[in-house]
Amino acid sequence: MVAQPLMTEQKPAGEAVLDKNWWRGAVIYQIYPRSFQDHNGDGIGDLVGVTERLDYVADLGVDGIWLSPFFTSPMKDFGYDVSNYRDVDPIFGTLGDFDRLVEKAHALKLKVIIDQVISHCSDKHPWFQESRLNRTNDRNDWFVWADPKPDGTPPNNWLSIFGGSAWTWDSRRMQYYMHNFLASQPDLNFHNPDVQDAMLDGMRFWLERGIDGFRLDTVNFYFHSLGLQSNPVVKPEDFNASTAPAVNPYNFQEHLYDKSQPENIAFLRRLRKLMDEYGDKATVGEIGDSQHQLEVMAAYTSGTDKLHMAYTFDYLGGEFSAAHFKKSIELTEAQAPEGWICLAFSNHDVVRHISRWATHGQQEEFTRLAATLLLSMRGSVCLYQGEELGLTEAELAFEDLVDPYGIEFWPQFKGRDGCRTPMVWQTQSQLGGFTTATRAWLPVPADHLTKAVDRQVRDPHSVLSHYRAMLAFRHQHPALIKGTIETLDGPEGVLAFLRQEGTERLYCVFNMSEKAVIVPVPAGFDPAPSGAPGIADEPIEAALSLAPFGAYIGVLR
Repeated sequence: MVAQPLMTEQKPAGEAVLDKNWWRGAVIYQIYPRSFQDHNGDGIGDLVGVTERLDYVADLGVDGIWLSPFFTSPMKDFGYDVSNYRDVDPIFGTLGDFDRLVEKAHALKLKVIIDQVISHCSDKHPWFQESRLNRTNDRNDWFVWADPKPDGTPPNNWLSIFGGSAWTWDSRRMQYYMHNFLASQPDLNFHNPDVQDAMLDGMRFWLERGIDGFRLDTVNFYFHSLGLQSNPVVKPEDFNASTAPAVNPYNFQEHLYDKSQPENIAFLRRLRKLMDEYGDKATVGEIGDSQHQLEVMAAYTSGTDKLHMAYTFDYLGGEFSAAHFKKSIELTEAQAPEGWICLAFSNHDVVRHISRWATHGQQEEFTRLAATLLLSMRGSVCLYQGEELGLTEAELAFEDLVDPYGIEFWPQFKGRDGCRTPMVWQTQSQLGGFTTATRAWLPVPADHLTKAVDRQVRDPHSVLSHYRAMLAFRHQHPALIKGTIETLDGPEGVLAFLRQEGTERLYCVFNMSEKAVIVPVPAGFDPAPSGAPGIADEPIEAALSLAPFGAYIGVLR
C-alpha cells in the first residue's frame, strides 16, 4: 500500500502551515476525565484537573488527547448517555473550563479530540421526553419506535449489548423503543434527516470552539434496517466474542439488521463535508461488528469523503500471538487498502492489555514489548491513560462496582470499572494524588500506587521511560509514522515486518513468545538505536538471538 502524500496549505509568512494529514500516524493519549485528576476535591476527575496535568501528557511525546464524554448527563452510563450535547456536566466543570483546556493543549502543541455519542442519547434528553409523549408530536419519529407483535412481544429478536432485549415498552405511546445499550439510552432514528441535521449542528458547536476532531462512539450503530427483520443465528464457525464478552448472548446473533446498514455511508459523507469546512479536523470511528468489522472499516474509511480512520477490536480483544497479529495486519491491508486504522491495545471499555495478555509471569518484559510493537505498527495509535505506567486491571469487589454492564454479567464478566480506576500520580498518597477527598468514585488499588508517576518519571529503566523513548524514536522515523507495512515469515512466535517511507526502510522483529529465538536479519540492516530498554541494539551479522519478549528494529544502510 502506498502512503498518501502529505497535504498542506500554503500560508503567508508568519502563519502556521495547515497539515491536513496530522492525524495519519499520530499518537493520541486517551483521557477518561472522571479518573484523571480531581481538582475540586469531590472524588471525581474534572476538566480543570485535566488541564493541570497536560504538561505531563505533552512531555510523553504524544500528538494529542482524546477526551471521553464530559457532556451533561444523568451518568447512568457515565457520560455515554448524553442529555445535552452542547454543555459540560457540572461534575466536570463549565464551558469556560473546557475552552481553557483547549487553549492550554494547543499551547503545548497537543491536538484535542472529543467523544461524540450520537447513535443514542439519554432518556432524559428533551428530544426523547417530547418524542415519547404521543405519536403526533414534532419529534415523534426522532427515535426508533415500533408496534408490538400481536401477542404483545417486541417486534423482533434484537438484543441489547448490556443484556436482554433491545426493546423497551413505553405505556404513553403503546409502542416499543429501541436501545442497543441501556434502556435509558434510546437509539436516535438516523433515517430522519432532521436528526442528522441536529447532530451535525451539535458537532459544529464544538468545532467552533476549536477542537481538532471527534472520536465517534459506535459509528456503525447509527442506522437500523427499516424492515425490522430478526437477526439470524450466528454460525458456529463465525462465533466471535470481540464486541461483547463470551457470556453475553449478544454474540449468538449475526447482526445483519440492527447495525452496519448501507445508509450510514451517506451520513458519513455529510459528516466529512462538515469536517472539511474546518480544514484540518479528523474523525476516528469505533466499529463494533464481530463478523464484518474489516469490511465495515474498509467501507467507512476508503477514499477521502468519509471517516479519516477507524478502529476495530482485533487488538482490543484478540489473542497476543504472532500468528494472530500477522493475520490481522494482512487482512487489514488486503480488505481495507485505502483505509487507515487506529491501533489500541487498551481503552476504557476493555480489560487492560497487561492483565489480558501477560498471564505468563514475565510482565515487565511483556509490557515493554507491547509498547514497542504498538508504536511500530502501521496506523495511528491511541494510548490509554495509565498504560504508560504499566497499570494492570484493578480487582474490585462486587460492592464497589458502578458499571451497569459488569453488574449485569457478574461474576464471569466484571465490567469496565477495573480499567477505569483513577490515575496514580503519587506513590505516598492514599489515593495516588488523584484527589484530596477521602474517597474516590472508584477505589485506587494498592498495587497501582507502586507504579505512580512520581516513582517512574526519573527512573531511566521504568516503563514510563520506555514509552517516552519509544515515542521519541517513532517521531524520528517517518517509516513508523506514515510508512507502508509488509509482513514477513519468521520462526514460530515471531512477528516480523518491514516499514518503508521514501528511502527509509526499517526491519522490525518481535519475539512474542516465552522462549528465546534465533531470528535471521536480512543483509544491509543495522540496529536503529532507540534508547528504549528491551530493543536489541548490538551489531548483527546474519542472525540475532532474541530473548523472550525481546524486539529488534533495524534500519537499512
